[in-house]
Amino acid sequence: MSVLQQFVDAVIAAPSTYTAMDRIYVTNHVLALVGEGPCATTTSNDLDSLVTALVQTAIQNNQIEETPSAKEILSDQLMDLVTPLPSVVNQTFWDKYQVSPETATNYFYQLSQANDYVKTKAIAKNVVFNTATDFGDLEITINLSKPEKDPKAIAAARNQPENGYPLCQLCMENEGYVGRLGYPARSNHRIIRLTVNGEPWGFQYSPYAYFNEHSIFLDAVHRPMVIDRQTFINLLEIIKQFPHYFVGSNADLPIVGGSMLSHEHYQGGHHVFPMMKAPIVKSVDLGVAGVTAGIVKWPMSTLRLSSPDATALVNAATKVHNVWKDYSDESVDVRAYTDSTRHHTTTPIARKVGDQYVLDLVLRDNQTSSEFPDGIFHPHQDVQHIKKENIGLIEVMGRAILPARLKVELSEVAKYLLGRHNHMVAMHQPWADALQAKYEFNDDNVTTILDREVGHVFARVLADAGVFKWNDTGLAAFDRFVTAVKNTSSN
Repeated sequence: MSVLQQFVDAVIAAPSTYTAMDRIYVTNHVLALVGEGPCATTTSNDLDSLVTALVQTAIQNNQIEETPSAKEILSDQLMDLVTPLPSVVNQTFWDKYQVSPETATNYFYQLSQANDYVKTKAIAKNVVFNTATDFGDLEITINLSKPEKDPKAIAAARNQPENGYPLCQLCMENEGYVGRLGYPARSNHRIIRLTVNGEPWGFQYSPYAYFNEHSIFLDAVHRPMVIDRQTFINLLEIIKQFPHYFVGSNADLPIVGGSMLSHEHYQGGHHVFPMMKAPIVKSVDLGVAGVTAGIVKWPMSTLRLSSPDATALVNAATKVHNVWKDYSDESVDVRAYTDSTRHHTTTPIARKVGDQYVLDLVLRDNQTSSEFPDGIFHPHQDVQHIKKENIGLIEVMGRAILPARLKVELSEVAKYLLGRHNHMVAMHQPWADALQAKYEFNDDNVTTILDREVGHVFARVLADAGVFKWNDTGLAAFDRFVTAVKNTSSN
């Protein structure tokens, strides 16, 4: 049986819109995409292998160029054939939701993996390990899943007209969008429609997931991210609908925010992060009835608020956030404004624990200075050889997303530490020399030690991003802030 026939069989068998009566139609649709020449062969009949063979067939038939962008677009067009229509996916999701929210998300996540929207094979390439620190086990990942930018696509995209459609990669208009040079293919993309506090929102999974069931909740309207009272209402509303997930928001300012501030969205999923396991070391009084709160033992300055009453929790979070926006303490370099430029915001993370709604509020400050031009509360220069990018929501919670360059660079560091010929990047030299003075390296321990030390650098990265340092001076400053919150009347 040919690859074409096998793929058509898979389309008919899939819970998509096609039946046996549609076989000729589907066959001709695939031929239009890949050409009518001989099919490439494959020794496996799994869906990914069949699609790969059909993409190769299209290259042989001169239907597409052999570039990453062209192959991605065609691959997703083929996977779209085994994916139910958005209306069918939504109907099935909400039918299963009547059984339980987890039944519904299990269905949608399995579908998103089966149709290769969630790139499970690529994600499996990531390097993942844990490191024990004073703040618990941190999760370290070296992100190898996202493909490198296609140079030909970058060059060609420069000559393409900007059509502004979709406005960004989070817009609802991405659902089923074929893609273009320099813009990802989304033919097999599906979005669950839901209502959040009376407004239309979408729910999808992240194609290059950083953790289990990495979800994105997105505003149906393209508008900038904002952290305010409505944010806390929205997060808790989502938790009410999906109590087995956490959901959090990146901050709404550059440097301390995420990579996409132009479209209101949150991230969530089925994962317990290191920060969530961190204990409260000091209970505090925020002056809001029905809400318990405490300082979390975490390198980034975090208040944990809990209550069975979502409204009371929103009131307390709003109070903390509003006080922090205007709060300064020059003794620890905390300044709310420079002239009229605001520097303070929060990174909020919501979850349900038993009958309690729990909201972690991480205090953020995006000031820069001549000494720290990248950010006073940002990874400092001596640790940027490991991590210099923004510390966003996922890293705030204790899971490092480290750049792909480190896989090769750390192997060269290992050679250097073992006294072998190497091409170690110069920026790693001070760190490597410090490690060499600290340990006796051999083939059996070099990888284990390097992994552990990378984790310790990440702990330092988080400490750099913390506004109140984990020392007597910083904790006293944290206490002063909490007192300011308590003494401020709620609006």
